[in-house]
Amino acid sequence: RNGLPQLAVSMPPPAKLLPGQRGVSLLEVVVAVGIFAAATVVTSTYIFQGYTANRYALEMSDAVEHARTGIAAMAKEVREARFAENGDYPIVLADAQTFTFYSDLDSDAALERVRYFLSGTNVQKGVIEPVGSPAAYPAGNEVVTTVSQYVRNAAEPVFAYYAGSYPTVTTPLTTPATPISVRLIILHLKINIDPATAPGDFTLDQAIQVRNLKDNL
Repeated sequence: RNGLPQLAVSMPPPAKLLPGQRGVSLLEVVVAVGIFAAATVVTSTYIFQGYTANRYALEMSDAVEHARTGIAAMAKEVREARFAENGDYPIVLADAQTFTFYSDLDSDAALERVRYFLSGTNVQKGVIEPVGSPAAYPAGNEVVTTVSQYVRNAAEPVFAYYAGSYPTVTTPLTTPATPISVRLIILHLKINIDPATAPGDFTLDQAIQVRNLKDNL
């Protein structure tokens, strides 16, 4: 009508099956799709499990390294424990899950009162700076920080204490131990970011001597 040539479009004839050939049935299509879906699910599961295991390993490694760093700092502070500014004995409290002592943390010649303790699944550190003269250590001035997380000791002791007869006598002192009897502290931590996941707890142990108190050790 508009003077333009008309294009003729032709469709190829449908393919004919050769003798002996047959088409794909609906059942075969459903089976093929089912097999593909199952393979996809299995593959995805393996990928997810691998990712989860890798993430757990990285997080566990980070938690253990964080605990090691905290233990190393604590060991240094305990070794340098000394008589307080007010004349108090270097060790204040030696209990199963709390250890309190005096040490110079910031090299300012003034001894801080330091408390390491288990709170839930965290090992925490409380520090009180001395005030006044003679020095006092107000409990309300304590600054608390977290040293280690994911600690699974529960009711199990974090600290064990030994007298000067160690290692001849390897039985720990009954807690709370008498401060003047303590010569060696062994710290015991069980770290696990997820107790429901294998391989289980990672155990850290550290033996610490108080240099200003040691005699037979």
